[in-house]
Amino acid sequence: MAKVYLDHNGTTPLDPELKLKIPDFLDLWGNPSSIHWAGRETKSRIQKIRHQIAESFGISPLEIIFNSGGSEGNNTVIKSVFQILGHERPHFLVSSVEHPSVMKSYEAIKALGAHVEKIPVSRSGQIDFEFIQSRLSEKTAMVSVMLANNETGSIYPIKALADLAHSKGALFHCDAVQGFGKIPFQLKDLGVDYATFSAHKFYALKGTGFLYVKKGSPYVNLVHGGGQERHRRGGTENILGILSLGFMAEKLSEVSLQFDRIEKLRNYFEARILSEIPDVVVNSAQGLRLPNTSSLILQDVDGETLLMSLDLKGFAVSTGAACSSGNPEPSPVLLALGLSREEAQSSLRVSLGWQTSQAEVDLFIETLKSVVIRLRSLKEDSKVIR
Repeated sequence: MAKVYLDHNGTTPLDPELKLKIPDFLDLWGNPSSIHWAGRETKSRIQKIRHQIAESFGISPLEIIFNSGGSEGNNTVIKSVFQILGHERPHFLVSSVEHPSVMKSYEAIKALGAHVEKIPVSRSGQIDFEFIQSRLSEKTAMVSVMLANNETGSIYPIKALADLAHSKGALFHCDAVQGFGKIPFQLKDLGVDYATFSAHKFYALKGTGFLYVKKGSPYVNLVHGGGQERHRRGGTENILGILSLGFMAEKLSEVSLQFDRIEKLRNYFEARILSEIPDVVVNSAQGLRLPNTSSLILQDVDGETLLMSLDLKGFAVSTGAACSSGNPEPSPVLLALGLSREEAQSSLRVSLGWQTSQAEVDLFIETLKSVVIRLRSLKEDSKVIR
């Protein structure tokens, strides 16, 4: 049985070229905080990668903090801003479709006294600008809106949103995890104060990422320890992870080329699905989306049952965020879009990658068609029996 991976928003497989380089990276094992030759070698390499990433995003190397990934970065930013500004500016705005690491962080500071309001989104995934304008005040500390949604693929107008927040003196935080390696962008053009990134969403090793903190932005350590990352994040650096991140950062110039190819493949997939399977809706199809992401609602099909049926046939897909898998409740993101519980529980997320071929997509479409027909037939039979 062939195995086809179509869940690249959950995580990505290691880049084939990176996989070959891993043995060489293992030779760099010294502690970067040590002053002897073994430490100097690794410290020098990490600094080189820091400068490389900074140049790619048009920022200063001093504005980059290596960490364990997006969840740590989001927790750090939200809790830092609340700790420093929460007394004078206790109000926060967060989009209603954020990643769980953002939502849970806001729940944590809300329990400590923060006033947190969720920004509505439309059925097509558009952010409600008027709501933000009506709620922003001199009491607003920060606005949080992700660059791209992990479930629907919707891309948000971050520059305009950041400018709006700044007009009232509020900071702007952007979870950029899903945009990293999927769409070309520069942080200096987005105008954000904070942005978070995860290496494993861009074909590198898990457990590594980085946090962008614009010079002068409020910041408090989440992890205390040694003097690593200029005393901003304690703990010995994940050398192997950072080296893998640096390797993939060298491929950021390829993102634009991959964007066009993958978007054409995604559009081909959706066109066939809509023409060959009845009663299917593509979420947020009219708005700007990640090129690789397709969020589907398949009427009269239970998403979890569909996922398991496809898994048995060798296809790895998702019903939503990987961090929420196993939760019987429908996706909070889809509910925030205005979908009913029944619609949200009939969802399927397909996310393509750099190695995905049209042959794999064709095979998946044929399998999906047969599985949907079978599941709908079983549902009709159960209605007759009742």
